[in-house]
Amino acid sequence: MLKQIKGLHHVTSLARDARENNAFFTNVLGLRRVKKTVNFDAPDVYHLYYGDEAGTPGTVMTYFPFPMAGRGRKGTGEVGRTTFAIPKGTSQAWLDRLATFEVAGVSTDTRFGDKRVLFDGPDGDGFALVERDDDRMPWTGNGVAEDIAIRGFHGVDIRLRDDAATCELLGFMGYEVADKTDDLTRMIVPGGNAANTIDLEAMPNAPRADQGAGSVHHIAFAVDNRARQLEVREALLDTGYQVTPVIDRDYFYAIYFRSPGGVLFEVATNEPGFDRDEDTANLGQNLKLPSQHEHLRSRLESTLEPLGD
Repeated sequence: MLKQIKGLHHVTSLARDARENNAFFTNVLGLRRVKKTVNFDAPDVYHLYYGDEAGTPGTVMTYFPFPMAGRGRKGTGEVGRTTFAIPKGTSQAWLDRLATFEVAGVSTDTRFGDKRVLFDGPDGDGFALVERDDDRMPWTGNGVAEDIAIRGFHGVDIRLRDDAATCELLGFMGYEVADKTDDLTRMIVPGGNAANTIDLEAMPNAPRADQGAGSVHHIAFAVDNRARQLEVREALLDTGYQVTPVIDRDYFYAIYFRSPGGVLFEVATNEPGFDRDEDTANLGQNLKLPSQHEHLRSRLESTLEPLGD
């Protein structure tokens, strides 16, 4: 069993409109945009990162907003809901806030004793705010009070026709079963960061998901550094998984592999961080381009949609 993985590093999803996406995460949810860059493989498309003040691993939601992308179809083989941690006793404050912004799909439930506020993002993305004890410092620069502000990820809900193989993989990656019902298995990585929870939802009769706007593209797990990442890569290869070589993503190093249920998994380093090319006070303000796309700057600055901030 691996010991290097610390929980989630980031979650990356697809959207259809960059300006709308930016407004939702900064104005409605109160997160900080910590990086404005482009998709390494499609530089005409933004890659936007939102999180806490520094973009701490375990807080960062990222998006590829493909203009006018079709909406994804929900189903199995995908992350059905991304969950954020909020302080205990703040659900009503968030219900009031989401109502003010006319956010869709708002409801409440309780899962394994945790109160949750469920809601949809602009593209039908599934989210939840989960009440929990969490001592992480939130970002409050966008007007959400500290006593209710989002602390970072709680985790993700993965929907699967059969959860056995994914449960086995997560066990190999250091997760342990923390609670279980007939169709729901909660797994937690002990001793990790606070973004340490994955709920596996068994949905044997549901159709397969189709990716589009509102779909999670991949989830990334955090390791401290490149040495730990190489240890994880070697162990996954030895177990039979097809794992990419290490890819430099400027703000972290990444490897990717497909989980048995179909969800794309990434293992990302906590180094070097989002302040490698701009100071913490000014994160996310200027368009940052990977070196291989710097020659496109003039064109991209004139064609990428202004974010309206």
